[in-house]
Amino acid sequence: MIALAGLVTAASCGGGEAKAGAQASMQAFPVKVEIAKLAPVQDTTEYVATLKSRDSAVIMPEVDGRVTQISVHSGEHVSAGAPLMQIDPSKQEATVNSQESALAAQQANLEYAQQQYTRTSGLFKAGVVSKQEMDQAKSGLDAAQAQLSALQAQLKEQQVQLHYYRVNAPTNGIVGDIPVRVGDRVTSSTQLTTVDKPGSLEAYIYVPVERAPELKPGLRVQIVDKDGNPLTDSRITFISPQVDNTTQTVLAKASIANSNDKLRNAQFIRARIVWGTTNQPLVPVLAVSRLGGQYFAFVAQPKGESYIAHQQPVSVGQMDGNDYVVLDGIKPGDKVIVSGTQFLVEGMPVAPQS
Repeated sequence: MIALAGLVTAASCGGGEAKAGAQASMQAFPVKVEIAKLAPVQDTTEYVATLKSRDSAVIMPEVDGRVTQISVHSGEHVSAGAPLMQIDPSKQEATVNSQESALAAQQANLEYAQQQYTRTSGLFKAGVVSKQEMDQAKSGLDAAQAQLSALQAQLKEQQVQLHYYRVNAPTNGIVGDIPVRVGDRVTSSTQLTTVDKPGSLEAYIYVPVERAPELKPGLRVQIVDKDGNPLTDSRITFISPQVDNTTQTVLAKASIANSNDKLRNAQFIRARIVWGTTNQPLVPVLAVSRLGGQYFAFVAQPKGESYIAHQQPVSVGQMDGNDYVVLDGIKPGDKVIVSGTQFLVEGMPVAPQS
């Protein structure tokens, strides 16, 4: 009996030591922690924007007629003044020829009136003709001169009109799509093509009216690719004073340098407006879990001379590299657990390690 009692006592002591060892093991559960520190974080919002060329010309004819020649093709580089298209000028050429004939006839009339005036002036000085005949000769000369001036003006106008039948490039640039064909009849409202000058573009950014009060000239804008990598930086140069009644947005513009020609006119792009910079705590993405739509992070919380794992609800913002920007739930100086979080439960003793 004494031996059995001793064995039970020994077993009992052994069980106590095992329990204590298990508790010690739980208290010593090692976890890596990072101290939450404030870091400057940009407050940004991305919008879908449209690029528009500041040097894009829509080519439309000044006159009506039928296209007889197309001298360029889409995508071709042209210089200012280069011929693009020819509209049939036959009718206008006939009008110019008629005006030139009328002008020639009037010049002959003017010469005759000048001769009459010279002859009458000599006879008047000799006392052969009356003052009335002298005045009539002067009046005829003045009328012929006025008629000649009018015909010269009309001829010049028709000659200028004739030049419009040849469509030239207004600037250096690249020819866009050509929707018309030889033989098509065009009017002054027909778009013939476009000439785009590579380089300067403008981003048209439509900002919801709720954030419109925060818009101001000079606000930083980043054009980013599909992966969020910045392509180029700019600043807001224009803010519309009106709200679009349909979309309830405010138009903001930013000039975009396009020296490498990676961007195109009328292209949809992602524009990131940088509203400002604030100091916010950052926590590694691996330290944050999501349960039922709520984000959580484990924090090594002091308890006496040791630490326990506390599951803290957090509100996170955008990502900054491999970290989440924490909007609420984590304070500077908190020991955020970044390893072994899948084994932790609320109140579990932990041993923080840097």
